[in-house]
Amino acid sequence: MGVRQDSRARMESQIIEVGRRHLITDGPAGLSLRAIARDLGVVSSAVYRYVSSRDDLLTLLLVDAYSELAARVDEAAAEGDPEWRGRILRMAHAAREWAVAQPASWSLLYGSPVPGYRAPAERTTGPGTRVVGALLGAVAAGIAAGDVADVELAVTARLSTDFENLRQEFGFSGGDAAVARTITLWAGLVGTISLEVFGQYGSDTFGDPREVFDLNIRTLVDLLTIPAPDPN
Repeated sequence: MGVRQDSRARMESQIIEVGRRHLITDGPAGLSLRAIARDLGVVSSAVYRYVSSRDDLLTLLLVDAYSELAARVDEAAAEGDPEWRGRILRMAHAAREWAVAQPASWSLLYGSPVPGYRAPAERTTGPGTRVVGALLGAVAAGIAAGDVADVELAVTARLSTDFENLRQEFGFSGGDAAVARTITLWAGLVGTISLEVFGQYGSDTFGDPREVFDLNIRTLVDLLTIPAPDPN
C-alpha cells in the first residue's frame, strides 16, 4: 500500500508540474489531459487513472496553488519580529512576491472564473482560507496587545450571523468591527496584487509597484487601529 501511495503521489506531482506549465501557455480553460499525457510521455489512459477529468485537474492545481501561497505566507509570518503589524506586512509582501512570480497561478485563484467549472468546497475551502486565517490570527494579536480597536459595529442580523460563523471557523474572538476590517484588509490585499499582476496600473504609471503596494497595505493596517467614535 505504501509503494502504491508513493507512486500515486509522484504521478500526481508530475501531472501538477506539467499542468502549471500549461496554465501559462494555454490558460485554465485550455487545459487538456491528453496534452498533459503527451508531455509526460504516457498514454492518456494512464493520466485518467489519477485525474478523472479536466475539472479534477483544475481542482488539483487550485489546491496546489492555494497551498503554496499559504506556505509562503506562513513562512513570512514566522520570520522576524512577531509584532502583529510587522507580521501582516511580511505576509502581504510574501503574497505579492508569489503572485508576481506565479501570475498564471494567481490568475487561477483570483482571476476570471473558468466557464463550466465549480470548485468543490470540500477540497478547496481549507487550503483557500489559510491566508485569511493567518490574517485573522495577526489581527487577534493586535487586539490582545491593545492596538486594534475592537469597536462596536452596527450590521444587519444576517451579516452578524455570517461574522459569527467566521469567528467559529477560525477561532477568532474579535467583534463584528474587527471581522469587517480584516475582510477589508484581505480584499485590499487581493485587489492591490491583482491590479499589478493583471497589468491594470498600466506599464509606466508607477516606477516601483512594490512601493505602491506597501503604502496600500500600511494604510489598510492603520484602518485596523481606528478607535471607536466618541459618542459625545
